[in-house]
Amino acid sequence: MYRCPTAAEVVESARRLAARYPGTCRLRRIGLSRAGRPILLLSVGHGARHVLVVAGPHPDEPVGGASALALARQVAGGGHSSPATDPAQVTWDIVLCLDPDGAALSGPAPDDTLAGYYRAAFRPVAAHQPEWAPIAGGPLPETRALFRLIDEVRPVLQCSLHGTDAGGSWVQLTRELPGLAAPFAASAERCAIPLQHGTYDAPNWDNPSPGVFVLPARDPEGRLPEGTDDIGPTTWCAPQVHGGITAIVEVPVWAAESAADPTPYPGTGNALRELSALVRDGGARVTSILDKAAAFLPSAEDSAPRRVLDWMADDLFDLVAASWEPLARRAAPLPTAQLTALEIAARRQPLRAAGLLLRLLDASPDPAAPALHAELDRLFRTWCADFEKALRLRRVPVGRQVAHQAGTVLAAAECVLAEGC
Repeated sequence: MYRCPTAAEVVESARRLAARYPGTCRLRRIGLSRAGRPILLLSVGHGARHVLVVAGPHPDEPVGGASALALARQVAGGGHSSPATDPAQVTWDIVLCLDPDGAALSGPAPDDTLAGYYRAAFRPVAAHQPEWAPIAGGPLPETRALFRLIDEVRPVLQCSLHGTDAGGSWVQLTRELPGLAAPFAASAERCAIPLQHGTYDAPNWDNPSPGVFVLPARDPEGRLPEGTDDIGPTTWCAPQVHGGITAIVEVPVWAAESAADPTPYPGTGNALRELSALVRDGGARVTSILDKAAAFLPSAEDSAPRRVLDWMADDLFDLVAASWEPLARRAAPLPTAQLTALEIAARRQPLRAAGLLLRLLDASPDPAAPALHAELDRLFRTWCADFEKALRLRRVPVGRQVAHQAGTVLAAAECVLAEGC
């Protein structure tokens, strides 16, 4: 498998699977996106216990669609190796793409380079990300469709399939899941994917084992530990009402071995200050070119990429950089893996913005666009080369990404089902 399938290709594969196994597979619409695109659910099996798999929550993370199809084929095709893959015991409910509008704006990369990836990728503003919209701006139609589905099937396990551009693999859990750490680590080793020992997304979550992060428990007054975001309103926590658990499974497109290094990083304070400057400087350079092109680019009202660029230029770069300043003042050094996670975040933000702006400049007929495009393209290619060199990035074949993500979902399902025995 050279590349991940597009959202349309995932749907077509699901239709073929449902036609091949009509007694086991059912395909139905569970809602419509903001733009009226169907949100489709492939259910495999007829068991009383439900495992919910959500692919495509972020359109720049296409591996989830491939992993979802791999899981569906394994369950539908027979040869069941455990109760989790037995369609008589478990129903697998697979959302083929939670954000079809975003997927329509994020195409397959033309090659397997960082430059190709960031040129093709699109990620909407936080308020338009279905899983997080209840926190950032209120539920979207896509969010409400998923909430309804969770209330309908009452899953014992929800798995949200994510991918990261670079680093290692990790799992975030809404509660501890004994027994998952060993098969998760073994799968990563088989697929030559490092385990992420520190993350940008969950710096204050409990970390019972390498690459496994668990949402901290609230205190008697219902408060989370200081510095922990309250994700209660998100779709991740919705299965808890029914006694279910959520696992967010992340796999990298490019591996960085330092993401698995737990040793203290000397000079952490200086390194963090450099990363803050990297975000701010890169953001300022992209914003400067955006300002020059603003008059002839589509408006934010008419263009989702422009909306993202304005959102990032407004305060996102500064917010990311400022979030690390308290860490820089700490006496104790951070683990190398944690610093690696922050460096990846620092380098990706200007690249995301530059990739979007290059696409808008490509499409513009204005005579000023080519010169601005050339100026930004030079920066963009330099940043990609610096990213690869600084973190010694190694491409993870798509087949290995899928094998690890699908294998982790199956292992989580087996653990949850064993708890109920």
